[in-house]
Amino acid sequence: MHAREQNQSFFRRNLRTILGLAILALTIHDIFGPHGFLAMRRTQLEIKQFSAEMQKLDKENQELSDEVTSLKTDPRMIEKIAREDMGLAKPGEFIFKMPETQDDAGKPAPNKNH
Repeated sequence: MHAREQNQSFFRRNLRTILGLAILALTIHDIFGPHGFLAMRRTQLEIKQFSAEMQKLDKENQELSDEVTSLKTDPRMIEKIAREDMGLAKPGEFIFKMPETQDDAGKPAPNKNH
């Protein structure tokens, strides 16, 4: 019984220290652990980044969808592509291609055939 009394005495004397260390360990785990505060913040930032990327891709997808619709239905858009990209002309028209000029920086200037 003497050893049991010593154990009880030890726990009574050091109860505050043991509880303090346990609370400190739990706090550290809650902050730095795999599911702690810092991991949660990192995950929230990743979610914001993915949301921004999704919005950008949704906008790009909508623009492409609008372009596809325009290419299917807008005769002016179809004519523009036929003239500019494919080099086609209406019967009786002539196409004169001008050599590209270079601006001061040495880059080709935009084509001004519009």
